[in-house]
Amino acid sequence: MNNIYYNTNNVLEGVVLKAIIYCRVSTEKESQETSLARQEEELKALSKRYQLQVVDTICEQASGYDLDRPGILEILEKIKEHQIQALLIQDETRLARGNAKIVLLHVLFKLGVKIYTISHQGELQISEADSMVLKIISLVEEYQRKLHNSKIKRGMERAVRAGYRPEQNLANRGENAGRDRKEVPLEEIIRLRNMGLTFSDIAATLRGFGYSVSKATVHRRFQEYCQEKQGNTKDNHVNYK
Repeated sequence: MNNIYYNTNNVLEGVVLKAIIYCRVSTEKESQETSLARQEEELKALSKRYQLQVVDTICEQASGYDLDRPGILEILEKIKEHQIQALLIQDETRLARGNAKIVLLHVLFKLGVKIYTISHQGELQISEADSMVLKIISLVEEYQRKLHNSKIKRGMERAVRAGYRPEQNLANRGENAGRDRKEVPLEEIIRLRNMGLTFSDIAATLRGFGYSVSKATVHRRFQEYCQEKQGNTKDNHVNYK
């Protein structure tokens, strides 16, 4: 594959790859059933040529511009569960069209899947234009990760400068350290908020210490706390006759 940033050569030589055959037509006309049968037959022959073990065949009638296809979703699920390492298609337009094609190619290459096509009589050779777009997407994702990590680091540093001492405040940091926690530490949200940190910085700080929380979650929990506190204050001022 003419690709400098996706690694699909991650399978040891001599290991038989498990593959899925994917066939698609865009209409539900009965005449298209012949096309599906022809695609399947040709792809079975291609799998034998490259000694691929076909574990499943998926045929569907759907638009190539639509990503929400049962067949495609099933393929992605099997890939993520490491059930298959290769995909056989007639050509890249059978996989998808337009932006949907770029998205699926990006995901498949990122997951290390080999794509074999009838049109190339072997592994898919993407065009220079598609390669350039995919490279841009990869770079954007890389910088998004760097930006995300920078926000977490900034939030943690700001909290520490404000006097926050996580080793003293955060509980259960022993064997569960570094794992996502289901419960959000409300006391720490209140403490950090009182130090003047924004909800975004609080969320980033807590993520840095192993809590899987978003800005929205932090804001919601703090607002719930404020409402509950306000309600308790009103109750304490009720005059009973």
